[in-house]
Amino acid sequence: MTHALAYLDQLDSASVSATATLEQLRARLSHPLADDGVDASRVIDDLVADVDGGLTGSGGGRFFAWVIGGAVPAALAADLLTSAWDQNAGIYACSPAAGVVEEVCGAYLKSLLGLPPNASFAFVTGTQMAHVTALAAARHALLERRGWDVEQRGLGRAPAIRVLCGAERHGTVDRAVRLLGIGSDSLVPLALDDANRLRVDALRKALDADREAPTIVVLQAGELNTGAFDPFRELVPLAHERGAWVHVDGAFGLWAAASPNYRHLMDGASGADSWSTDGHKWLNVPYDSGYAFVADERAHFASMTHRSSYMMHEGDARDQVDYNPEWSRRARGIASYAAIRQLGRRGIADLVDRCCSHARALVTCIGALRGAEAVWEPVINQGLVRFCDERPDATDADHDRRTDSVIEQILADGEAFFGGVTFRGRRCMRISVSNWQTTRADVDRAVAAVEKAIRRASR
Repeated sequence: MTHALAYLDQLDSASVSATATLEQLRARLSHPLADDGVDASRVIDDLVADVDGGLTGSGGGRFFAWVIGGAVPAALAADLLTSAWDQNAGIYACSPAAGVVEEVCGAYLKSLLGLPPNASFAFVTGTQMAHVTALAAARHALLERRGWDVEQRGLGRAPAIRVLCGAERHGTVDRAVRLLGIGSDSLVPLALDDANRLRVDALRKALDADREAPTIVVLQAGELNTGAFDPFRELVPLAHERGAWVHVDGAFGLWAAASPNYRHLMDGASGADSWSTDGHKWLNVPYDSGYAFVADERAHFASMTHRSSYMMHEGDARDQVDYNPEWSRRARGIASYAAIRQLGRRGIADLVDRCCSHARALVTCIGALRGAEAVWEPVINQGLVRFCDERPDATDADHDRRTDSVIEQILADGEAFFGGVTFRGRRCMRISVSNWQTTRADVDRAVAAVEKAIRRASR
């Protein structure tokens, strides 16, 4: 605990970037495997010393590269308790308290996110496995309608499922269809409009091209680079008219529903068939926290459940394994429960609003610097900027190199952490704000660090 507190205390002053090299970390951590054990205190002391410089400051307020939150105090403390209690949250009988915490927290989450109260849910490792869980339910429901029991018969001769999605979907969608045996060839990328949202006419044309095929439509609540939201009010009924299953990828954007100022972006999304999001992004709980929600509880249950004679089932208690792809699993719902209770509705709404405000300030202030331009103003907490080579004959390739060079200078300085991305053929710097600790002072420090990096890159 002493080491943990010391680490947290220095987050505001330490480099946000890792400072140790790969070679240094390998050399330090590669202790010979001894025949006899080592005293536990020494193991921890050595571990802390050996990883020094190899941790990024992603838990602090100046990490803006990816959608990574921190951990509010109650969630961090609850996560430590979760490890100490060491409960297997696979079935209710194995840990009644963990089972009920998850049950209550699932209801909290549906209320916060504006989802149907009767939807089923699963606490998984992250949005990747939330996609797998939700799309397994979709696979079951779509094939059952065609008289095919996929859990019993597999996919060998099953009707082929197609997956309609936006051209700029997250890679976790691709991996989910691979893991489920649906296959990457099933993915049909569709055109986006100028606001980076799935076009209604593109979806209508794709749906009408084959009305008989079992179809999953994947919509986005918060596109990775721009934070764009698909027009759910138009797209969801359109997909349902053609018999498609609608899944909403809301890894971070689903949390817009928790804010009165941003929930309009989710208008119509509650009519979908399944949803996925993370707790370790905007709810700010430690990692290993994702949530899947399915409107059709029966399809969800049928796609996951397994019963065995050695398992114990108690009355109407909810057994987590009936809805989860994992069997033995930590009681990850405890940290989410603690975070929600600490923050409350208003606290979560304020967290969303503050992050959006800080993201807008970062894009606006950095974009106003000489040699920089704002490429995408935030819809919520995501934005893009670009750094220009100011030579008269500079090409797009020169601007790309300058952008990457400025990002490298920022990371070398360690005052802030940003990452790069290729967006519509141009290199940009992504700006993402998800941490409860980020303040306006952090924004100002980051802008100053970027201005300094621009000067260095220009030498």
